[in-house]
Amino acid sequence: MKKKTVGMELRSLNNLLKRYVENSQHFQYAKKITGTNGWIIAYLFENEGNDVFQRDLEERFTITRSTISKVLKLMEQKGLIERLSVEEDARLKKIVLTDKARGIHQAVKNDLMEIETRLMKDFSHEEKEQLLLFIDRMKSNMESSPVNSVNE
Repeated sequence: MKKKTVGMELRSLNNLLKRYVENSQHFQYAKKITGTNGWIIAYLFENEGNDVFQRDLEERFTITRSTISKVLKLMEQKGLIERLSVEEDARLKKIVLTDKARGIHQAVKNDLMEIETRLMKDFSHEEKEQLLLFIDRMKSNMESSPVNSVNE
């Protein structure tokens, strides 16, 4: 029987997770949305109930006015956001998610929760906490260890 190594087992688990994600229709659809669009959707989702304006996104994502303007215009064309006038100043347009964008965000979130549920099936709360501590320790070990160069 071959001896198992943690590194290879983690790599194997990573491959299984990647395959699961690649076969998820929600993730496939969400992949069509550019990274910036995804971050903006997540930000708007987390801030629903608060008025969010273009300048808020400029500041949050350190994007120039012209760039965010182009991004928002494309998101509007894709049906992901709407710009709505506010009562106190008709020049200001608050940015809100459409049902389409909310649906995408929620579907991906549900997929992530399903992955977590499948991964942790039959693990007790204590085992999950211990596993997370082990993983944190492994990550810390890797971050603190210098990588030996092949040329050294």
